[in-house]
Amino acid sequence: MKKLPALIIAVLLVLAACNSSEQSTWEQYTDWREANNAWLAELRNKTNPDGTPYYKVIVPDWNPGSYVLVHYYNDRAETEGKLSPIYTSTIDVRYHLSLYNGTPVDSSSTLTENGPGVYRCRLNNMIQGWGIALPDMRCGDTAEIICPYGVAYGSASQGAVLPYSNLRFGVRLVDIPHLESSPY
Repeated sequence: MKKLPALIIAVLLVLAACNSSEQSTWEQYTDWREANNAWLAELRNKTNPDGTPYYKVIVPDWNPGSYVLVHYYNDRAETEGKLSPIYTSTIDVRYHLSLYNGTPVDSSSTLTENGPGVYRCRLNNMIQGWGIALPDMRCGDTAEIICPYGVAYGSASQGAVLPYSNLRFGVRLVDIPHLESSPY
């Protein structure tokens, strides 16, 4: 019984430390976060010369508070009828990743195992932003995908990606290996 107050105090100290750590991360990256958010707002409002939106805003049914921005570089009529991945698909993509300020972070260009520059992954093992954007794509599509930090790495660091980083991906959906059509 005498150990219970000590246990309660220990739990409260751990919770306070976690809370202050999160708060300090939030405060530490204030300028970075604000610059990322300003850039994201600018892109979300970007229009083509004819006044139409430059980016397609994709909001998933399963998380209506989140979204990604997608701009297709190819004529989508050319990929009409081609396969699109589902959330559990294995996909082959070529990609490059940069931060809001243009700093390159990662690329599939040096990979060779699944073809020149091809990265193979399960879509549901990737950041949430890919799980939102890629099911809208068809094999052969090339797009720029903007992932707000809430559907990227959030408040966590990931290598050169700082907390609260909105991410810019250039992605080409190359293939959906092992996809079988349903007999139904």
